[in-house]
Amino acid sequence: MRILHTMLRVGDLQRSIDFYTKVLGMNLLRTTDRPEQQYTLAFVGYGTNPDHAELELTYNYGVDKYDLGSAYGHIAISVEDAYKTCEQVKAAGGNVTREAGPVKGGSTVIAFVQDPDGYKIELIERTGA
Repeated sequence: MRILHTMLRVGDLQRSIDFYTKVLGMNLLRTTDRPEQQYTLAFVGYGTNPDHAELELTYNYGVDKYDLGSAYGHIAISVEDAYKTCEQVKAAGGNVTREAGPVKGGSTVIAFVQDPDGYKIELIERTGA
């Protein structure tokens, strides 16, 4: 078994596609529009299934905001240089909510960014990411 994708409900599909592709460097892999069911899907990622997990961005017609609740944590992405990635995210208009630095009580360098819908993404520095 393996994780294939994670689904996020988004309030503005193009805004979210732009964030994940232009700010985080993912590729738009495919889209599906279901007018009769009133939703559109966009899959983004750094590669395709089954070799890479994807994010499924779901836009439900007429819904522009969601309550994220208290159960959601974050998505984690491996990066080669968290400091540099934070600078690139900011330069592209992204929101860094925790600057790069060692995790509390450890030495792994992490950072957090937030997408336009408020979802948190952890950047974890790993050589050879």
